[in-house]
Amino acid sequence: MPSSSSHQSKTLNLDSTILFLKSTQSTSPPPLSFSLLSSHSPLPPIPTDFPVPKLIPKTKFIVDGFRFSGDYSVSYFLSHFHSDHYGGLNANWSRGIIFCSPITARLVVQVLNISESFVVPLPLSESVFVDGCEISLIDANHCPGAVQFLFKIPTENGNYERYVHTGDFRYCSSMTSETVLNEFIGADAVFLDTTYCNPKYVFPSQEESIDYVVNVINKYMVENEGDVKCVLFLVATYVIGKEKILLEISRRCERKIHVDDRKLGILKTLDFGEDAVFTNKECESDVHVTGWNILGETWPYFRPNFVKMKEIMDARGYSKAVGFVPTGWTYEVKRNKFAVRTKDSFEIHLVPYSEHSNYEELREYVKFLRPKRIIPTVGVDAENFDGKHVNKMLKHFAGLVDEMAIKQDFLMGFHRGPKELNENLEKNSRNLKEKAQEPEKQEHVSQDIITDKEMDEILLDLHDCLPAWVTRDQMTDIISKSGKNVVEAVSYFYEHETEFHEQVVTSTSASASQESSIEIVKQLKAHASSTCASIETFSKGFASPSTPLKTLCGSEVSPSSKRKKSTGIKQSSNNNISPSQKRKNSESKSSKKPKINSKLESGEPKQYTITKFFNRVSSVVEQSQNDDKLLPSTVIGHYKDEVDQFIQIVNGSESLRSHATTILEETKGDINKALDLYYTNSKDNQGEMKRGLVLSSCFVEDTEVSEKVDCSKSCSKQSAESLTSQLPAGNVASDLVSLPPEKYSPIDHACWKVDQSAPYLHLARTFSLLEDEKGKIRATSMLCNMFRSLLILSPEDVLPAVYLCTNKIAPDHENMELNIGASVVSAALVEACGTNKSKIRDLYNNLGDLGDVAQRCRQTQKLLAPPAPLSVRGVYSALREISVQTGSRSTMRKQNLIVNLMRSCREVEIKFIVRTLVRNLRIGAMMRTVLPALAHAIVINSSHGKTLENLKETLQRLSAAVIEAYNIIPNLDLLIPSVMDKGILFSSETLSMVPGIPIKPMLAKITNGIPQVLKLFQGKAFSCEFKYDGQRAQIHKLSDGSIRVFSRNGDETTSRFPDVRSIINEICKSDTLTFIIDAEVVAVDRESGPKLLSFQELSSRDRGGKNSVIAVSNIKVDVCVFAFDVMFANGEQLLGLPLRQRRKYLKDLFGDEKIGYFEYSQQITVEMDDACVANEATVTKMNQFFEDAFRSSCEGIMVKSLDVEAGYLPSKRSDSWLKVKRDYVEGLNDSLDLVPIGAWYGNGRKAGWFSPFLMACYDPDSDEYQSVCRVMSGFSDAFYIEMKEFFVDDKILGKKDKPVYYQTGEEPDMWFTPEVVWEIRGADFTVSPVHHAAMGLVHPTRGISIRFPRFIRSRSDKKPSDCSTPADIAEMFHLQTRKMNVQGGN
Repeated sequence: MPSSSSHQSKTLNLDSTILFLKSTQSTSPPPLSFSLLSSHSPLPPIPTDFPVPKLIPKTKFIVDGFRFSGDYSVSYFLSHFHSDHYGGLNANWSRGIIFCSPITARLVVQVLNISESFVVPLPLSESVFVDGCEISLIDANHCPGAVQFLFKIPTENGNYERYVHTGDFRYCSSMTSETVLNEFIGADAVFLDTTYCNPKYVFPSQEESIDYVVNVINKYMVENEGDVKCVLFLVATYVIGKEKILLEISRRCERKIHVDDRKLGILKTLDFGEDAVFTNKECESDVHVTGWNILGETWPYFRPNFVKMKEIMDARGYSKAVGFVPTGWTYEVKRNKFAVRTKDSFEIHLVPYSEHSNYEELREYVKFLRPKRIIPTVGVDAENFDGKHVNKMLKHFAGLVDEMAIKQDFLMGFHRGPKELNENLEKNSRNLKEKAQEPEKQEHVSQDIITDKEMDEILLDLHDCLPAWVTRDQMTDIISKSGKNVVEAVSYFYEHETEFHEQVVTSTSASASQESSIEIVKQLKAHASSTCASIETFSKGFASPSTPLKTLCGSEVSPSSKRKKSTGIKQSSNNNISPSQKRKNSESKSSKKPKINSKLESGEPKQYTITKFFNRVSSVVEQSQNDDKLLPSTVIGHYKDEVDQFIQIVNGSESLRSHATTILEETKGDINKALDLYYTNSKDNQGEMKRGLVLSSCFVEDTEVSEKVDCSKSCSKQSAESLTSQLPAGNVASDLVSLPPEKYSPIDHACWKVDQSAPYLHLARTFSLLEDEKGKIRATSMLCNMFRSLLILSPEDVLPAVYLCTNKIAPDHENMELNIGASVVSAALVEACGTNKSKIRDLYNNLGDLGDVAQRCRQTQKLLAPPAPLSVRGVYSALREISVQTGSRSTMRKQNLIVNLMRSCREVEIKFIVRTLVRNLRIGAMMRTVLPALAHAIVINSSHGKTLENLKETLQRLSAAVIEAYNIIPNLDLLIPSVMDKGILFSSETLSMVPGIPIKPMLAKITNGIPQVLKLFQGKAFSCEFKYDGQRAQIHKLSDGSIRVFSRNGDETTSRFPDVRSIINEICKSDTLTFIIDAEVVAVDRESGPKLLSFQELSSRDRGGKNSVIAVSNIKVDVCVFAFDVMFANGEQLLGLPLRQRRKYLKDLFGDEKIGYFEYSQQITVEMDDACVANEATVTKMNQFFEDAFRSSCEGIMVKSLDVEAGYLPSKRSDSWLKVKRDYVEGLNDSLDLVPIGAWYGNGRKAGWFSPFLMACYDPDSDEYQSVCRVMSGFSDAFYIEMKEFFVDDKILGKKDKPVYYQTGEEPDMWFTPEVVWEIRGADFTVSPVHHAAMGLVHPTRGISIRFPRFIRSRSDKKPSDCSTPADIAEMFHLQTRKMNVQGGN
């Protein structure tokens, strides 16, 4: 092992190439890198897709990235000895030199058996040079040997870039006293351990956690006095880590710590084994260390393993066991910091002792270093630096990074002023950074002397970035405080804007402030002219929408003089630039043009500094000289084209021409302003309309201002506050719905006014916020605020808003669909946005979402005028209209309707319009989120000032009532008006079931077999029924006598089952008026018994359609209806009655069976006295019934409670209904319903078909499809052919067109849109690094897959969104770990 002593007379200087060549001489065969370096050839470049968190910029230094090792680098750094960081290292390592701490070096050599020649230990808190770069190591406060790496990378200009890589670390205040770390304040980047980058992780200090453990042990110490010890203490640890807690237990509890031989060997390597703290003899201590996860699984929530605890306790001769699991994963913000799990004589204490920084500590560390940027190293997609999860993490550090440096880079790119001023800005920026790093010295450094001319130049530069009301004295003061740096001055101002404005209001009038501002500009322009500074160029670089330079001087400068000055300046600034260079500069500017925000700044909410600054940067729109020559007498004639265009945009008639002409006269022909006035102001608000016009002139792009509308005079008469209050309502901030409900004002924070139609923009802004919000509580809060404004301002828009939030246009049972594909939407995009199909295809390849593509197209589109705003009702009506288009040219009519919607979109509206059209809103707002949010809105709006804590019970009650009512009557057209009418008095009994509207079916839970059933139903009467292999059907008889049939997901299937309708009409009694029954429709061969047929036979029947009914004479597969429950009978709702009583109602409705046509489900009853595992007769009886079900071609049996908790619970999966299926005998707990999302091209016999298929489950919370497995077994040739014909056109996507909502590590040859559901069965479940299903629910970084999957059947009765969920798969994964025995016994 190459030596690097901890103290040397001179700085250690290492060359990784030389070290590597020496180390690799004995390696056979040598790697390619050895051959290249031996011949003095350069190594290959680092791959472009190399994970950002693993690579130090401008170097070949790879940190904790051994899994990504290659011939492109021989310099590797290991932060500490944990397997998730040294993964990729093994005894055969020869890829490069490993630099690490001395302790880690010993572990690498002794534990991994890596050759010492490849391992170089580096000293801590000392600088060393590796390949010319200065590197320092400091303690990471994580595990023994864990360090943070500090890199200083030389640059071409003689400076250096500084990077901090934390590895895994736990921040503590003592780190700030590290001299070498202080040199990295303002670092170019910090590679940050973001393990707990979530506000819910604010666990206590390590010391507090250790105190808790010690106190618990001391409490039980009395029971262990004497020779016989009763209590065994178990502490779970990693192989490396948690040593500090063990040492403190030993020291403060005065006892040794027992570890196994392997752990003891590790501790000796760490220099802990020679003292009297640790022992490998069980009898010497009652505190024993166990392996991690022995006491229970910790991810994603703690699941105790008391069985294993008992085994350990019994084996070691104790009568009680107390365990400690020290990890931050078990902790969230709750009242009790230290949770305890107890059972019998066992206790497990969940101790939030972590060796990773908690959320607040991460922010403190970033605040201390104030780097230019953060690079997360831990997270779901941390290695994808542009991923949405990384972007979400970075938001937690906004305002803590050095935004000044970022803005400086931005400004220097746009600033085109005098060369000397640019140099001065750079100089001031460097001075400011040096002052930030040396605060003590700053007090003693005298101010640089600045001339009046230089000050005026800076003032002119600064003035264009600030509001008009700022005085010269204030600007001078800001400049002095910011070290004469314009960027820092702007940042400082907007951080203290309120204070500055209060100074102006209290000291002088707004008009005086305005005059002062005009005077400043006049003085500065004079100085700037004398130094050949280009005022117009300054304006282009820094013009603020709120303070146009020409506007401020408009009353003093004539048009002709302005033209002369502008011309002269233009010539002066451009006379040395070639035409080709001008074109390049022009293109460069246009490509980098920032977004324009015309909001009044003083009315904005608090923003991050850099965001606020960018919002004030705008381009100057140059107008032709002809605009200055317009005379009032020619106005009307000149605006004829604008009037025609205005009328066309608003879809008005000729009667509107006079009014349009008047508005365009007032706006001097500006259609944008005219449309703003037309749409934003009501007829009874004409006075305010003119004031709004003044604002529009003052705060849009910097254009010439006529004498008729004198912005400077208007602004001089009003303060900033009065102007803000007159802004159009649409100009409120877009993120106000994210405020806490108690701070949200449903009227003031809305973007429209009372009695106006609610704009769709209100929904779109909320959707945009929901898109990045995964927390259900926050999402519900945002939706609640959104609905509160709708309820007060536009109650008639609440119902269509609920439909749009849930991506529906009608109740499910109405089968109303848009029936449009991506090709129609893409064609509409081409027409509406003036783009082309190839551009859309390229954007889709990069973005993976058609909504994001539409947004990008809309952002780059240049509009002659703002669109007519969309309303909530307008969008909903347009969608309904699209859905009813049929017949010839219906596709073109649909496309035209879509184009009209797109052309009227503002801000982010087009993104969500398109996502709505393609039926994938991707905001995670399911009905179970939206309806509670509406309930919350109703409660809070009627709370009369009560706090949320006082409303908690009402909020929960109404939310539950609305959801329960929706399950009973899933028709928003009936539910929403009733909820709004009754308000907080609404209950689930307010609405009654209505035949013709299907209720959500009750569901059953999975069990491991008959023994578990008997345990769950111990002492309860229950019934066993056959579980038929058919299609679940909810059959309704309406008051008009008609029969309707619905599937399990609420779709009407009456047209598919005319024979069912005939059977029910024949069998039901004459006095039966109405009913809703639950049944299974099963294919039968009546001539053979009748014999029950498989689901595949049933699915071969013609499906029928919305407007077509299958003739009974054309039916080739007969069916039998097996009725097993009734929920509604003759006007009476029966949900609350026990099953035994409901069965009596069912038989009263129909009477006797008709074998092969209508039968009651086959069943046996077990009374409460016989419901016992020990009752052999009951076990035998159930086993026999189970076998009978198999012989009858059934899937298994259903077990249902008869009397206790035996009501019908719509949409609930209850312990009252259990299912035992034949799958349990074969290994897998249950089959899965999965969606094919991709496929590969088949080979051999399957060439020309798709095989295998990539299957996925659906996560309703994240609105994502997560891959589960590949499947290629169980298909017939006919099915392959059918799928080849089915997946065509819009249903198939290219290899590079992977939708962003598909989560998988697979790369199939093509992707499918989610269309169908297949039942898949396999041998068992396994953890997979490739498939993402249930990732985080069983394993933190791996998903769950199925071994040996095979296709069973298509599930035509299910939609893709109704398939198995990650939670279902995780539950089944855990169930398979317990032995299953369907034959009874143990």
